[in-house]
Amino acid sequence: MDDRQIIALFNERSEAALSETAKKYGRYCRTIAYNVLNNEEDSEECVNDTWLRAWESIPPQCPERLSAFLGTITRNLALNRYKHNTREKRGGGQTPLVLEELAECVPGTDRTEETVEEALLVDVLNWFLEEQPAEKRKIFMRRYWYMSSVKEIAVDFGLSESNVKMTLLRMRSKLKQTLEKEGIIL
Repeated sequence: MDDRQIIALFNERSEAALSETAKKYGRYCRTIAYNVLNNEEDSEECVNDTWLRAWESIPPQCPERLSAFLGTITRNLALNRYKHNTREKRGGGQTPLVLEELAECVPGTDRTEETVEEALLVDVLNWFLEEQPAEKRKIFMRRYWYMSSVKEIAVDFGLSESNVKMTLLRMRSKLKQTLEKEGIIL
């Protein structure tokens, strides 16, 4: 079933929308959640919460790309769960490593200008990624959006782990330079 049909089921308030969504995007959303949480039970709970959020959001929203819509919901739920788990001295997964890697080139969000800075950051980041070769952009997104391990990325792209690490290091360095050039305070 294609995304338009699934969205139509949501708009009709048909429960089949949930089963079709789970069938088509369940593995995708579980992978996103697991990469953040490194825990099967918490990941499954995030995925189930994703279906609930989608049910509550469609309508009135009508996402252009259902996969991106669901992936964003899942990622945000997983990050919230991660914060909860680490506050309780539990947790794991790629999240601490990814956040630590990005900390040196992405500004903090605890300033009053947060909203304006965030919008500018998103624009600059999108521009930066558009300028990168497709493979580098995909490696960057796999690491910092999907929070895949370096080993998983290396296997999927047929590269050595050291090659992936070097690619990411160079991209973070270029991103930092680009952000500084655009006046974004790090």
